[in-house]
This record gives sequence, structure tokens and C-alpha cells, in this order.
Amino acid sequence: MTERPLTQALLRGWRRRCPSCGGGPLMNGYLKVRDTCPACGEELYHHRADDLPAWATILIVGHVLAFALLTVESTIRPPLWVHWAVWPALTIGMSLWLLPRIKGAVVGMQWAWRMHGFDKD
Repeated sequence: MTERPLTQALLRGWRRRCPSCGGGPLMNGYLKVRDTCPACGEELYHHRADDLPAWATILIVGHVLAFALLTVESTIRPPLWVHWAVWPALTIGMSLWLLPRIKGAVVGMQWAWRMHGFDKD
């Protein structure tokens, strides 16, 4: 059984590339993982990302923006309309950017650890 380096699989998944070869696209759309890699033929339908990507995205965005909001409010004290304009836009933007990357990293982790059918044996 060959070793599957976790860091490499996580980085490839983060870049939304096949965790096996790094060449083929991992996703077939925004969040839909392909059944197989078009470059190397690795089967990817075994993944069970479920709620972990959404949970991690909420955790990261919440912590980053809560810290930023409290820092801005305590140092700059902008008017309320600035808060209404900035924070929802940043929340949506960060969430939409992070979610597919975290899902790719989760699929890469599952592939590297041979979870959920990624082990042929």
C-alpha cells in the first residue's frame, strides 16, 4: 500500500484539484464533486464531506469577522450605515470563497486517510 501524503492532498483539495494527481478538477460546478478525475481516473464519489465544510466555514468566518468587527468598532467607531454595508458583504464574500476550498480539503483528507471507500482493499 502506497503512502498518501496528507499535506499534499489537503493543498490539492484546497486548490480544488484531484487529491491523487493534482491535475484534474475536483469539482463539477460550485460544490459538486466529480465522480472520477478526468486526468487520472481516480474515483472520487466515495467522499462523505457532509456538514464539515459548512461548519468549518462558519467557524472561520465567524471568528475572523467578529474580531474585525470588534476591532473596527472599538478603534474607528464608524457610523451604523458603514457596519450595515461592510459586514454582510464581507460575510457573504468570505463564505462563498471559503466553502468550496474547505470542501476540497476535506475530500483530500478523506482520500489521504483512505476513508469512506477510498481504500481499494
